[in-house]
Amino acid sequence: MVLQGTSGQLGKQLLLKQYAYGAVLSKYPDMSAVKPSEKQIEGYDKFRVAVAYAQSIINDAKKKKAYQKKLKPGQTVYHFAIREYLQNH
Repeated sequence: MVLQGTSGQLGKQLLLKQYAYGAVLSKYPDMSAVKPSEKQIEGYDKFRVAVAYAQSIINDAKKKKAYQKKLKPGQTVYHFAIREYLQNH
C-alpha cells in the first residue's frame, strides 16, 4: 500500500516498477556488459536529434503555436514533434 502509484529507482541499487497486478521491487539492472549493436547506436543518435528538434519547437512560441493546430486531443507538441521527426528522417 505504501508504494502504490510510486515507481523509479533508489540510487543505483533498487528499482520499483508498477504493473497492473501491483508494485515490484527488484535489483537495479547491471548494463555494463551490454554492448549495443551499430543499428541500436544509430537509433539512439536519431532519437537524440529528434528530442533536440522537439525541444527547439516547444521553445519557439511561433512554432509551438503552429504545431498546436495539428494536434488531436490528448497529444502534446513535444511528442508530436518527435514522432514527426522520426517518421520524416
